[in-house]
Amino acid sequence: MSLKILPIIIGGELEAARLLLSRMGILPADLVAVASDRPPAPTFAEYVPVVAAAVSAGTRRAYGSYWKRVVEQWGQRRIDEPTPSEIERLAEYVKTHVVARRNARGGPATRP
Repeated sequence: MSLKILPIIIGGELEAARLLLSRMGILPADLVAVASDRPPAPTFAEYVPVVAAAVSAGTRRAYGSYWKRVVEQWGQRRIDEPTPSEIERLAEYVKTHVVARRNARGGPATRP
């Protein structure tokens, strides 16, 4: 794509966005105002206990060790902060630091 075409594409996309917003009755300024009025997302350390309290005992047993790892690694981070690549890195970290138990079946999800 040449640099001469790029402003036209961006301009067209912006015009389409403006049209869509106007049809919805939303001003661009409304988008900025809403973001500042919203309370910050909770941290993982704040939210994981809420989730754990809302699920069954079986679900807590199944996912509790993963939630613990998330809180250990990202406890003070807000739940809307991690990027997809950071989530992938955490998943890989968990896989490579798995504790082999006697009753482990060696499934593909446990292998690095």
